[in-house]
Amino acid sequence: MPAAITAEGLVKKYGDVVALDGMELTVPEGTVFGLLGPNGAGKTTTVRILTTLLTPDAGHATVAGFDVVRDARRLRAHIGASGQYAAVDDHLTGAENLEMVGRLYHLGVKRSRQRARDLLDRFDLTEAADRPVQGYSGGMRRRLDLAGALVATPPVLFLDEPTTGLDPRARASLWEVIAELVADGTTVLLTTQYMEEADRLADRIAVVDHGRVIALGTADQLKDQVGGDRIELSVTSAADLETARRMLAPLAVGDMQLDPTALQVTIPVIGGAAALTSALGHLAAERIAVRDAGLRRPTLDDVFLTLTGHETDETSKETVR
Repeated sequence: MPAAITAEGLVKKYGDVVALDGMELTVPEGTVFGLLGPNGAGKTTTVRILTTLLTPDAGHATVAGFDVVRDARRLRAHIGASGQYAAVDDHLTGAENLEMVGRLYHLGVKRSRQRARDLLDRFDLTEAADRPVQGYSGGMRRRLDLAGALVATPPVLFLDEPTTGLDPRARASLWEVIAELVADGTTVLLTTQYMEEADRLADRIAVVDHGRVIALGTADQLKDQVGGDRIELSVTSAADLETARRMLAPLAVGDMQLDPTALQVTIPVIGGAAALTSALGHLAAERIAVRDAGLRRPTLDDVFLTLTGHETDETSKETVR
């Protein structure tokens, strides 16, 4: 498919800090491309360059066929963007916010007003259309912000951590909207810290760290990079944990992980359910009481931890809580 977004060797520095260190991207038209990484990885800087808000120190990029530096003015009419924080005016109503965006895009009064009403209906904001935005909930403000990015019907949409801070219900609602946009032909570049979000929405994912792409592929391809199935099991007695590890070592096809706190052992295996059955048989033969056991595929959390050596910010925050 033709590329809606390309980036070649993008470099951006802030003094001695290197925000981008040779960023490379190719995003096919009509797809969702996920940029996955922690704060400071270069995701937002990439989006700001691709949306003409920043100029790269080196490298080249095009969006919708326009050079982001040379054709910046013309490009802005062909993109929409929603950032980490809803860019809405609290003192205007929802309808007035969207009408204002339409006027800024030179759509004219009548067309701007009609477009605003259409989007308010699409984002389930009709009942709140004539209320000041300062009374909106976080989820409503997010939906209004995304609606604003769509007023001019852009072929390319940039969503920079669009669901940060939303509750699960509001997040799922936005996911549905994004899926509908892509089904209609919109190209979406999505930055996120949420593993589930990238897994659910993105056709391809670039794992970003220290300003460059360190892995690229579909969610399944990235998971395959860190191995296949894994058995996770926990025993009831701490005295049995080391014995369990020793008994199951012959089944492992990689490094086993031991968690003494949770009395849990994780074993990378080949053979799926057959390997799990064999493992439970070994433990039963030694009369080791198993509290819980299961077979699972690697997650994107596993991918990120393996590739970068540290957890994503989302995982770290959940641990702190």
